[in-house]
Amino acid sequence: MDKMEERMLALEERMLKLEENQNKLWENQNKLWEEVRDMRITLNRLAVTLDRLTISVEEEALSFIRHNLKERLGIDIPLDRIFIDSKEINIYGASGDICVVGEATVRLGTNLIEELIEKVNLIKSKRPDLMRKRLIKVIYADYATPDALNLAREKNIWVLKWSGDLTSLKIEEVQTS
Repeated sequence: MDKMEERMLALEERMLKLEENQNKLWENQNKLWEEVRDMRITLNRLAVTLDRLTISVEEEALSFIRHNLKERLGIDIPLDRIFIDSKEINIYGASGDICVVGEATVRLGTNLIEELIEKVNLIKSKRPDLMRKRLIKVIYADYATPDALNLAREKNIWVLKWSGDLTSLKIEEVQTS
């Protein structure tokens, strides 16, 4: 009987320890869930901030490019963003026989140069009614890598930022069908 009682006490102790460990586990799990919730809140705030910054860069680009075209060429082209086959084109506008197609970004690398060329080709193939005889390809960027600027010059893309031109404004003749 004494041995049985000892075993029962030992089992009771084990059960108490297991219960304590389980309670600690629940506490730790609850702390983890709180951390996950806090991380989600932080990520949502970052997403909103990034969205606001991106919209700001796009709005700044639309206004600045429109102003520059009016000052330099004497043409007032309303600019806005458009979508073609779910692809966003940050900058588009047309007036008379000239159209503007472009992008706005904080940091310009060579990939965005290639993307702009693809978007111009997309407009030509899917929405030729938006294309005009003369085309200005433009990218508004806060910073541009040297490689991107070299490629932009090669592809006749006007790159500028608030402080001025990074490449020259070029107007190219477009073959329309």
